[in-house]
Amino acid sequence: MGTVTPWPLSDRSISQQTGFDRQELLRILDLYGRMVAAGKWRDYAMDFQRDVAIFSAFRRTSERPEYRIEKRPALRQRQGMWALVSEGGAVLKRGDELSNILAPVERKLMKLVGG
Repeated sequence: MGTVTPWPLSDRSISQQTGFDRQELLRILDLYGRMVAAGKWRDYAMDFQRDVAIFSAFRRTSERPEYRIEKRPALRQRQGMWALVSEGGAVLKRGDELSNILAPVERKLMKLVGG
């Protein structure tokens, strides 16, 4: 007769993509909203790939992102899975906790609002 092929073709051993969980995304979007209210950021983008999830914050849509918040679970045991990357591509901060990674941006926000 013929060959029966199971549908859909998928391999469960390969993870489809890395993403942010609800609490992580809530924390990131809270900071984004405060930066928008301060007039610092105007747009954002999210990119989800197999090994990394990236949240990018833009001053203007036509520019490169001012900051990228990256989550790389494969680096959890080494450098920490979270990274804050500057506009030029330099890693500003790396660690295991999202709150520690967002701290430099939150300090910058305090200067914008307070001063």
